[in-house]
Amino acid sequence: MSAALAAVLGVTLAGCSSTGGKRAEERAAQAAQGHAAVNTPRWTFAMVTHSGDGDTFWDIVQSGAKQAAVKDNIKFLYAHDVEGNKQAQDVQAMIDQKVDGLIVTLAKPDAMKDVVARARQAGIPVVTVNSGSEESKKFGALTHIGQDETIAGEAVGDELNQRGKKKAVCVLHEQGNVGHEQRCAGVKKTFKGELENLYVEGTNMPGVLSTIQAKLQSEQDIDAVVTLGAPFAPTAVKAAEQAGSKAEIDTFDLNAKVAQGLKDGSLGFAVDQQPYLQGYEAVDLLWLYKYNADVLGGGRPVLTGPQIITKDDAGPLAEYTKRGTR
Repeated sequence: MSAALAAVLGVTLAGCSSTGGKRAEERAAQAAQGHAAVNTPRWTFAMVTHSGDGDTFWDIVQSGAKQAAVKDNIKFLYAHDVEGNKQAQDVQAMIDQKVDGLIVTLAKPDAMKDVVARARQAGIPVVTVNSGSEESKKFGALTHIGQDETIAGEAVGDELNQRGKKKAVCVLHEQGNVGHEQRCAGVKKTFKGELENLYVEGTNMPGVLSTIQAKLQSEQDIDAVVTLGAPFAPTAVKAAEQAGSKAEIDTFDLNAKVAQGLKDGSLGFAVDQQPYLQGYEAVDLLWLYKYNADVLGGGRPVLTGPQIITKDDAGPLAEYTKRGTR
């Protein structure tokens, strides 16, 4: 059952009259066939993120956003750039196109502050996702959807403690990303062992491999490596193998390879922030605001994580990762 169909069927279950139920079923059928389930205007929403090329995490975010856009009769636009200034330029381009709503990430908040203000001045409502929960309200966004990065990091530290780890490395693959810094700081806050940050260039995967391998070879007492993105987990596993290290590899985020790694035991655990939900809810909340002036969160972020995923959870989730929703 598609997410769009499930969402509209929820209306069916809540309906009181046979007429209302029948109409809800008709809307559900339309959504399932790729048609809008509402009769609101054809608004245009744009999402602009800090993603680099080939990052599967953002494919999942887009999957959720696109399904919600179909349901809500929205034309959906997407742009991304890992450089903060270029991301801001992409946002300005969307403002110039006079989009009806904006979804942005604030991984580089200093670069994004002015352009978010210009969107507000132009009367364009803004929802932030994934990164920048602390800056979102300050910048005037309607709400922020994602996980609290510090809380997510603290959950990792607690999990490492339960697993008896003593010395860990937190691998940051994007320098200047405030969310990444918050994750590692959260781990350090609750982890009772020794934690060191290791900076790598995320766009150069061979370099990531060699840097982690060298670290593990030079410090054989490292017993845990935490990567901050699913695409880097298999690389860390390979680095540990080549270094002759027995360090457990754990990661933030989930994709098909991570689900398989959890299943076969090459990965210890993953922290899922449900990116599909971030994209889906961002579009839905903008639609609700445009249609009915609704705002969720009460001034606080709408949390989609963290959820600790282990081998016991991997089986069912593997099926969801194949369809691009987890």
